[in-house]
Amino acid sequence: MKFSRARFLSAVVTPVLAIGIGCLGGSDPAFAQSASIAAVVNGQVITNQDVANRSRLFALSTGLPPDPALLARLAPQIRSELIDQTLQLQEIEKDHIAVPEAAIEAAVQNIEKSNGLPPGGLRAKLAAAGINFSTLVNQLRIEIGWTQVLKKALGQDVQPTPQDVAAEKRALQSQIGKTQYHIAEIFIPIDKPADAASAASFAQTVIKQLRAGAPFGIVAAQFSQSQSALQGGDRGFVDPSTLDPAVAKIVTVMPTGAISDPVRVAGGYSIVELLGSRKFGEEQSTILRIRQVFLPFTNKLAPNQQPDTQQLAQLAKANSIRASVHDCAGMTAANQAAGNARPDDPGPVNLATVQPPQFQTLLNSLPLNQASEPLVSGDGVAVVMVCSRAQQTSGLPSDDQIAESLLHRRVNLESQQLMDTLHRQALIDTPT
Repeated sequence: MKFSRARFLSAVVTPVLAIGIGCLGGSDPAFAQSASIAAVVNGQVITNQDVANRSRLFALSTGLPPDPALLARLAPQIRSELIDQTLQLQEIEKDHIAVPEAAIEAAVQNIEKSNGLPPGGLRAKLAAAGINFSTLVNQLRIEIGWTQVLKKALGQDVQPTPQDVAAEKRALQSQIGKTQYHIAEIFIPIDKPADAASAASFAQTVIKQLRAGAPFGIVAAQFSQSQSALQGGDRGFVDPSTLDPAVAKIVTVMPTGAISDPVRVAGGYSIVELLGSRKFGEEQSTILRIRQVFLPFTNKLAPNQQPDTQQLAQLAKANSIRASVHDCAGMTAANQAAGNARPDDPGPVNLATVQPPQFQTLLNSLPLNQASEPLVSGDGVAVVMVCSRAQQTSGLPSDDQIAESLLHRRVNLESQQLMDTLHRQALIDTPT
């Protein structure tokens, strides 16, 4: 299961800090709190200092002034989130799930790639913000571990069958031409009637900051209590009939870019941002055919490292290809001569799905049959060429895309059900 962070590109350092309890400390006198107990979850203590640190982190990530009275109003919601994370961590440990370091490294690389950062760039960005890299590692570890918990719970039957895909395709066929809405959400739960007032107050605080310019994805990733928080609240394009009626009523009349007032829904409050709309199956996409030549490095090129002799030779070869190759057949031949380290033809490419944004911009602006400048990564150097651009009506998703959507839906449902079960079974004490 993949969770893309591409939605919040410029602020990647903040959505992944949710598990970093105590990472910033309480050096501000206004936040000097004792280690008194905020909650006990199955015997595991969450302190008021933990809550204070998370409140301060929220302020840093959204531009809130570090006003103690304002941040104190956030405490009930932050405590609730820390309780959920503790339950997840306990379930990971109960299942004896050990997250390999290689999986964490791969996740870091994916975040860097999605955000246009060089290898090691994420660590540097966190350090510049005064945040320990272990904060990111802890968050990734719990996300990956929770995914393994869900896979274990779902068992071998989680993958959709061909019959499942065919049935979904028939259902999607009936939706062609209907308006769908691209929304992002922040869901603020009300676990008990007594929590309604604090949830409403928290929702109003969030709204105020969003409308003052706080990035929606950052706030959603840290404080939304739905699975879409892992995508910065982004739910993609949805049919209004699948939404809570109160949300659907607002979404269908909102202008693009607007942020709703808190909407009372079953179980809590929902805050919605409308990112766009489309007629399902009728939108136009730019489809590219490209060719690439990849020249691998013998040794990995680290950030801020001087290239060695072999790396310089590969860069010189890339510049020679750029100057001498003027058609896609020539790119194929050049990649063969370089050893076909990667396929020269990645197949049809939907421009809208290309990440990072800088690469999307390059492919959109590069003249046909003109080789790009060398693109250097830690593993090697690439040269790309756009062979054709064509506008294409999207139609139905592919079978693979439908299967991935069904899988994602099943995993989300299992996650919510398992969290509900953990809450019912847990011994949670929240001293007043």
